[in-house]
Amino acid sequence: MKKADLILITCILLIALTLLGVELLRKDQPNTGTYASIRIDNKLYKEVELTDEPQIIKIQTKRGYDILKVHDRGIEVIESDCPQKICFSFGLISRPRQSIICLPLRMIVEVKPNSTDDIDAIL
Repeated sequence: MKKADLILITCILLIALTLLGVELLRKDQPNTGTYASIRIDNKLYKEVELTDEPQIIKIQTKRGYDILKVHDRGIEVIESDCPQKICFSFGLISRPRQSIICLPLRMIVEVKPNSTDDIDAIL
């Protein structure tokens, strides 16, 4: 192994650790001012503020139903009649740009920030 190889490996490790540290710091920050946008058939069904107080949202369509629960500043699917139950695998989402997708119901739940101070683009 040459000296240049060691320098390259060290630089890559430093960049990786820096990115990991930034991500961990972002997770520790409280997510104030977020809401969930619930869309069915690509039409806005409801917007819900993500709070600590529990809320239950029942969504009934001709294709089936989902029951969502807002708690701990996040939202998750707690009951669904879709056959594969993939929407349960997303768990509690609470950070901007996270989403839950239920294909049989044609539902998308996406967390969005209230302010425009969030990141504009992801490269």
